Amino acid sequence: MTLPTGAAGTAAGTSAEASAGISAGTSAGTSGGKPAGTSAGTPAGKPAGDAARDPFFDNAKLLAMVLVVTGHAWQPLKDSQAVWAGYLFVYTFHMPVFILLAGYFSRSFRFTPRQVKRLIGGVLVPYVVFETVYTLYGNAVDDRGNDISLITPWYLTWFLIALFVWRLTAPVWLAVRWYYALGLSLLIALLGTYAEVGAVLNLDRVLQFLPFFVIGLLMRPAHWDLLRSARARAVAVPVLAGAAVTAYWAHGRMTTEWAVRSKSWDQLGVSWPTGLAMSVALLVCSLALSAAFLACVPRRRTWFTVLGAGTLCAYLLHGLIIRTAAWEGWYERPFWHTPVGQLVVTALAVALALTLTSPPVRRLFRPVMEPRLDWAFHSERRHRPAGEEEPRPRPRPRGDGEPQPDGKPQPDRESRPRRDPEPDSARADRSGAAGAASQDGPADGPQAAPGAAPEDGNAPATQDRVDTGARRDRPAAGTPVRERP
Repeated sequence: MTLPTGAAGTAAGTSAEASAGISAGTSAGTSGGKPAGTSAGTPAGKPAGDAARDPFFDNAKLLAMVLVVTGHAWQPLKDSQAVWAGYLFVYTFHMPVFILLAGYFSRSFRFTPRQVKRLIGGVLVPYVVFETVYTLYGNAVDDRGNDISLITPWYLTWFLIALFVWRLTAPVWLAVRWYYALGLSLLIALLGTYAEVGAVLNLDRVLQFLPFFVIGLLMRPAHWDLLRSARARAVAVPVLAGAAVTAYWAHGRMTTEWAVRSKSWDQLGVSWPTGLAMSVALLVCSLALSAAFLACVPRRRTWFTVLGAGTLCAYLLHGLIIRTAAWEGWYERPFWHTPVGQLVVTALAVALALTLTSPPVRRLFRPVMEPRLDWAFHSERRHRPAGEEEPRPRPRPRGDGEPQPDGKPQPDRESRPRRDPEPDSARADRSGAAGAASQDGPADGPQAAPGAAPEDGNAPATQDRVDTGARRDRPAAGTPVRERP
């Protein structure tokens, strides 16, 4: 399967105009969460913009968000082998799926003023707000004593700052050939697992997850069609089942920190050959499981499709509830560590994800998730290059009988006086008087061929030319006139 270097923007989805990768709009006609209009043939009774959105991407985001919330809810219950295996299995691919989608919807990012405004409003502003909220809330509830530092993301806010960095680099990856982009991103990811880059901007995850973003940038609608084919779905089920069994077998043989991708080989206590092999194997497994997961996503509109537009709310809000449960000691009750209790926690996590992605919650938090920053940016007219005038709208051609600018109706074409074509002899006379005549006619341009239609298009194309003797410029006496053959 070839991954060509790409141009931005297809009908399958958009891009950088969306607020974030986990809430990226899937419609070329969607802007800032508001539909730009419906296409012809939209069934009555359906929300505006439904015909322009691809339900597959909304379904994928919603199902992946359910896995994110469930994985965070399982974290305090990893003393159970089944929960530990489920945690490793989910963490291997749930964030790579989001990052692939974020890359695919970033293909049109070209640093235009509108895209920069939406990137700041939809990614950077929520990051600043929730990084501050999580820090202050943790200090109040858990006495963590952390200082507010926007350069060291805490908990789940790392994804927003990572998306901000990745999207800024999108034009660079799209400018080079696909194999160079893919190879360089893999090399950077391996360097990120080898070196301890520190907590600044959570660069360890920014670097280690970079290949998934680049692969998303390089994907085209044809690649998504392959994932959604019947053959891909048939292969996906055994792949996911085999991965779940392997994760259960891996308990006690590895740590889940490999899937989190927040530590280097040294921090994980392995030598460089083992670390290199594990990093490459984990990357391949993540891609395979991401493809298998996407192959199983419904392609049609379902009851939960509409919830896929609110995944950013669920991502940023669910951490407050789950962290509160952990800080307040709710997980310490023995019941939650039984198989029945673990199933109840899983069901509560799914319900929490569906609730936080609902339209009422999204509308309530829209001022924070999708702030309007028109007051902070110049209008688009201010970004026009110096000396370039604003394009004026072209006047609409008026039909027969429509009023003209002076208020008078335009005469019908049939009632307009016809203008007789100028005879060939008159043209030849004028050209002879100007002294530029030649054997083939005047030198200032081609003449109309005999039998051609006149300018106003009213006379038939086969109309014969008649010399009426109307000559505006008569040559001087004695001047020879050469007639056209």
